[in-house]
Amino acid sequence: MKIYISADMEGISGVATNEQLKQERDYRRFCKLMTEDVNAAISGAFDGGASQVVVCDGHGNMSNILVEELDSRAELITGNNRVMCQMEGLDRSFDGAFFVGYHGREGGSAEAVINHTLAGCVSDIRINGQSVGEIGMNAGVAGFYDVPLLLVTGDEATAQEAKTVIPNVETAVVKYGLDRFSARLLPLSQAQQRIRESAKQAVHRHHEISPYYVEGPVTYEIVFQGTNHALMTTTLPTVEQVGPKTIRFTMSDCISAYKHMWACVIIAMSATRGVLE
Repeated sequence: MKIYISADMEGISGVATNEQLKQERDYRRFCKLMTEDVNAAISGAFDGGASQVVVCDGHGNMSNILVEELDSRAELITGNNRVMCQMEGLDRSFDGAFFVGYHGREGGSAEAVINHTLAGCVSDIRINGQSVGEIGMNAGVAGFYDVPLLLVTGDEATAQEAKTVIPNVETAVVKYGLDRFSARLLPLSQAQQRIRESAKQAVHRHHEISPYYVEGPVTYEIVFQGTNHALMTTTLPTVEQVGPKTIRFTMSDCISAYKHMWACVIIAMSATRGVLE
């Protein structure tokens, strides 16, 4: 039983504000908490019968997990030059995926802590007309490889969003959002115990949870924060600008579309203050 863990930071135990995740005073503290949440998921996976776990660090510069404190039974994918962003290294050899420390999408629930979609330049992403966050997009990537999404950990609103994608997915709620930048936090030991128990249960239930498939052709519409973001993505000839801040493209399958989306977001991020500033 081989488990893939994609880990983000906004949804980990103890986090309530963006400032806690920046490389300033508190950042190292929350890297440690992220590592501890991931370790709880790893422990639960092995308790449930997993024989191998690979962790993909998927927050910010994607180099946050403290490798010296990571459970020694797991491998780690780290570093920020990625073709597949938060899903780097996933393939058909895996039996299930966990999303640890995930958050709600931009424009979703008002109670989702630090809700956003991928990057600050993005207002909304729609796949075949349906608004999705990182859970929906990344679950579709896993589904392409016939890998079911077994577990999502984060705040209560994020757990509810996950269940709109996969109704019977296991979830571990570690906090309850009051606003985008405030939350009621469970004690860390209790939150991480929830993750461990839910991870064990997720592995036990892996045959009950089907992969989330996105049938091709796959059309992405991305609504950006600024007109500058949208315009510069049209340097890709496959991209059509359909509104002042909105672009659209269609690819044959989910993976090609995901890579194309990521390329557009990279271009848009670089255009925030002008690509040649």
